[in-house]
Amino acid sequence: MGRRSPERRDRLMRASALVLLLSLTGCTGSPSSPGTAATPNASATQEGTTDSGTSAPGSSQTTPASPRIPEVAQKLDVGLQLPWSVVFLPNGTAVVSERDSAQVKSIRNGEATTIGEVSGVDPGGEGGLLGLALSPDFATDRWLYAYFTSPSDNRIARMKLTEDSGGQLALGEAEVIFSGMSKASTHNGGRIRFGPDGFLYVGTGDSQRREQPQDTNALGGKILRLTTEGRPAPGNPFGDNAVYSYGHRNVQGLAWDSDGRLWASEFGPDVDDELNLITPGGNYGWPTVTGAPGRSGLIDAKVVWPSTSDASPSGLEIVDGIAYTGALRGQRLWAVPLEGENAGTPVAYFTGQYGRLRDVARAPDGTLWVISNNRNPDFAVILRVGP
Repeated sequence: MGRRSPERRDRLMRASALVLLLSLTGCTGSPSSPGTAATPNASATQEGTTDSGTSAPGSSQTTPASPRIPEVAQKLDVGLQLPWSVVFLPNGTAVVSERDSAQVKSIRNGEATTIGEVSGVDPGGEGGLLGLALSPDFATDRWLYAYFTSPSDNRIARMKLTEDSGGQLALGEAEVIFSGMSKASTHNGGRIRFGPDGFLYVGTGDSQRREQPQDTNALGGKILRLTTEGRPAPGNPFGDNAVYSYGHRNVQGLAWDSDGRLWASEFGPDVDDELNLITPGGNYGWPTVTGAPGRSGLIDAKVVWPSTSDASPSGLEIVDGIAYTGALRGQRLWAVPLEGENAGTPVAYFTGQYGRLRDVARAPDGTLWVISNNRNPDFAVILRVGP
């Protein structure tokens, strides 16, 4: 089947959204433009709304259950400045990175406190102090990992995050364990997360070097898989090589479903933001293709947002079979029901209410934290998404 031009597809999708909006009554959420499942089937098209969100026309090979409506439990106005990533200590304390200040802050009992500053960070454009991850053995080793932009490249360091008897946190010296990821003013990637296998997964960007994503010997435009010491993880698909998947443009979110499948959110260019199901050694097409064109040898996205103004999906979390991703340009929270290897119709919540949304993370108490990114200063919205 031939692929529609981006301009024609965008006009068709906007027309579908207009018809849908005109049919709605009593909807209290802000209207949103569509995201579409990547495997369209006209006979199985799903359309619908909830009281606080709008679902997009689209389809999937299965029909997963609709997402539960998120409930706002609290909004924390704690004076954050361009926060990028949030992780949680076992006691529920949130630990947040600030991109431009290079500071690591804690949020506890509704107050933010500066823990320390990561040395060697060179902020600029989309670069700076980016993703955080806690060691799988944090209770015993106390390692906090960080992805950051240095004057020469993007790199990963780990630091001891200690706590005294009074609960005061302190940040140790940064020990660089992996370097050489190319940097630029944009497309720096930056999301890191430990997987169920205990290895560190790293989302990188192409750093405006379009030759890198298809080169498995380059680090840009990839998902990498490392040991806790920063070496290529055993079993990686290209031998003694950190690359796990390739053909990415700018990976921004990593999360695993209950069956251990890895999903990733990714920025498209001016079209085709993506939610991808990641397989070892898989080629996701950039810069040859975007979205889900069905090209032989390349892996289609499971969800495609044709217009990046609706999405620009950043942080990603999966809770009870629903993939939640914050949208930057789209200024909304997208919820995508998952069923096995398939994705259902995306549903948007809080459109325009909280501005740009950078990260989404589940806290130990089961709530979902959504971090804004507006330069205003920024805040956290705490959601209840369970039964």
